[in-house]
Amino acid sequence: MTNNDILRRLRFTLDLNEPKIVAIFALADHKVTGNQVTRWLKKEDDPAYVECTDVEFATFLNGLITDKRGKKEGPAPVPEKRLNNNIIFRKLKIALNLQSDDVLAIMDLADLRMSKHELSAFFRKPGHQHYRDCLDQVMRNFLMGLQLKFRPDSGSK
Repeated sequence: MTNNDILRRLRFTLDLNEPKIVAIFALADHKVTGNQVTRWLKKEDDPAYVECTDVEFATFLNGLITDKRGKKEGPAPVPEKRLNNNIIFRKLKIALNLQSDDVLAIMDLADLRMSKHELSAFFRKPGHQHYRDCLDQVMRNFLMGLQLKFRPDSGSK
């Protein structure tokens, strides 16, 4: 999944309009324009489409954490230069204040069953013997489960 795909899904699921997305970036001390956001939200086949870089998307996720959980003491987190599904999954879990049981229930909404051990493998450090890559299928199911939890009226399933 691309950063743009995930941003589009989060925009719908969390009911974020463009000014709100701009404000979320501002919480992470990054200035973006409504025009930039509009271009990130376009489909890939649209000529106005612009790819959302890993640094930009990591900045958005850091701003989302601040928006949902409040500003943390100390220096602002530095956005990652390279993102993968594991990092995105962890940041969304933090932003939405989800415990393992909450994530498992969300996955269950999307008909993806997994154990706590399988789930915790996604949040381990890459060198750990039980670390597992979060594949696109898992990320898609998590995002679908979030949509079903936060926007049950959306009719997706």
